[in-house]
Amino acid sequence: MFGELVKAGRYLGQSVRLMVGLPEYDTYVSHREATHPGEPMMSYEEFFRERQEARYGGAGKRGGCC
Repeated sequence: MFGELVKAGRYLGQSVRLMVGLPEYDTYVSHREATHPGEPMMSYEEFFRERQEARYGGAGKRGGCC
């Protein structure tokens, strides 16, 4: 029972982060280590910035304002 509750909490947390657009850096790191060992990996800051730009576009895509 407790294990199921913990698992449900993880899924809920992941769902909320995805709904609000927060990137999942741990998932990225696990994927890179498993499928691209030895290749460069973005820092958390680089990853976060890249995900924000992918979702919202860079400043140039919005006309340079706000």
